[in-house]
Amino acid sequence: MKLQKLIKPIAGLTLGMTLSAAALAETTMRVASWLPPTHPQNAVVLDTWGKWIDEATEGRVKMVVEYGMGHPKSLFDLVEDGVADASWSVHGYIPGRFKLTEAVELPNLNASAEAASVALWRVNEKYFKQANEHEGLQLAALFTHGPGQIHLAKPIKSLEELKGRKIRLGGGIQGALGERMEITPVGAPAPKVYEMMQQGVVDGVFISASEQKAQRLSEVTKQLVLLPGGMYTMSFSMFLNPDFMEGLSEADQQAIMSVSGEKLSALAGRAWDAGDIEGLKAARDAGVSIVEVKPGDPMDQEFKSMVKGMDEEYLERVADRGVDAEAALKELREIARSYKP
Repeated sequence: MKLQKLIKPIAGLTLGMTLSAAALAETTMRVASWLPPTHPQNAVVLDTWGKWIDEATEGRVKMVVEYGMGHPKSLFDLVEDGVADASWSVHGYIPGRFKLTEAVELPNLNASAEAASVALWRVNEKYFKQANEHEGLQLAALFTHGPGQIHLAKPIKSLEELKGRKIRLGGGIQGALGERMEITPVGAPAPKVYEMMQQGVVDGVFISASEQKAQRLSEVTKQLVLLPGGMYTMSFSMFLNPDFMEGLSEADQQAIMSVSGEKLSALAGRAWDAGDIEGLKAARDAGVSIVEVKPGDPMDQEFKSMVKGMDEEYLERVADRGVDAEAALKELREIARSYKP
């Protein structure tokens, strides 16, 4: 009887130690993010990635998304310095560092965000990664938003009328487009666009149709001009701190990467494609004038004339990267245009 009384507290102590060890074994993965929490990139992509990681690591790694950690251009450094364990951001916010990824941003891609994202990941793996543009970070995904379009507070009838107008640009290829279209560029993070258009600080923005809903641009936009295939796409990456990854077991590192890469890139692209559908609906519901330019229309011809030579300029800009950028650009477009989910 005395022995049984002794065994029970020992068993309880052992169970408590086991539970405590299990609790200690759980790692919190802090992901810095921006844009509103309801935006598809946060509500769909990060939420799904977190669930995938939880499942793949059998609950040992839990994602927590944190906001308000700074301008999106600072997030590359925040993760590299270990202030956050992971994040995502826009390549175009860091001029000069990310050049090769502009391949997917160039006009005339004519593909969905999912197709473009998968193509960018594959081409990065084959060509771009040797240039090490993401040095100091462990790449988790590469993706794009849908076709960039023209959102205006004051309607136009031709692209010529954009000359001199103050347009918010997000960096990357948008800068080259702005120069060719002779607009007055205004730099600002995407979450500021609503306020800037509302207050008349800018006359419009080049951005994907998804933001008509995601950032409520339907409330401040009078005209949405949809060019065939869009003007450009914006490239993004999702990335991890290498030290954070090395602090995990080999099994958990492999588990996280098994639900990243092309799989995560495709997920992000799909979310942005779905966002475009929702954005167009929001614009129509709000009474925004939507101009759907057809191939061969005067405005389409204007745009095609404006962007001539951009491929060649890109190849010249990345000539110092030591990769076969011409082959990469050709292959990227072939993959994107032939992609089937």
